[in-house]
Amino acid sequence: MKNYKIHSNGVIQQKEIINKLQDYNIDYVADRYDSYGELSKRMAYLRYGFLKSICKDVRSILDVGYGNGDFLQVCKKTIQRVGGNDITHYPLPKGVNFEYKATDNYYDVVCFFDSLEHFEDISFVKDLKCEYIYISVPLCHYNNLGSEWFKNWKHRREDEHLWHFDKNSLKHFMQDMGFEIIVYSDVEDIIRTPIDSNQNILTGIFKRK
Repeated sequence: MKNYKIHSNGVIQQKEIINKLQDYNIDYVADRYDSYGELSKRMAYLRYGFLKSICKDVRSILDVGYGNGDFLQVCKKTIQRVGGNDITHYPLPKGVNFEYKATDNYYDVVCFFDSLEHFEDISFVKDLKCEYIYISVPLCHYNNLGSEWFKNWKHRREDEHLWHFDKNSLKHFMQDMGFEIIVYSDVEDIIRTPIDSNQNILTGIFKRK
């Protein structure tokens, strides 16, 4: 596929963006998460529980691409300082800080749930001021760009999902950014059910080297 390339670390990138995401705004977020209904809240508690099972003493957390803020709503019940960063400026829960740049301030944990793959440039990850990074991304099982699987993969959304990862490429990318893997999981698949026998969503927690 001409508009994709595989980097030396195994990460797949869409090379040129034809139609940038201009419809990603407050109305889009509201409509999307309203359609999820109770599942959005369940996902928030699932993500929070998984994080706390791995990282015991979390006093500050930043969610980059926070969507409707459900995860932050859960976090602020027990975490002292909670922040959100998103291009939509969707209203945040009371007591949550809006961060105009994800790299401005220190947080113990920085989260990317279905957001890292949307950035045109992901090299800013190395500049994050944090101890841990918590990521969920669609899991790309085959990096053969000419394969029918990749062409028809439901998460290969041109001009929306610009980066694609498997376990090894995400690990190598994060190593390049200065972080090492603590744990991988398919925890989100209990809600985001795979359509086949393959894992659907790859979740990883990484620690600064």
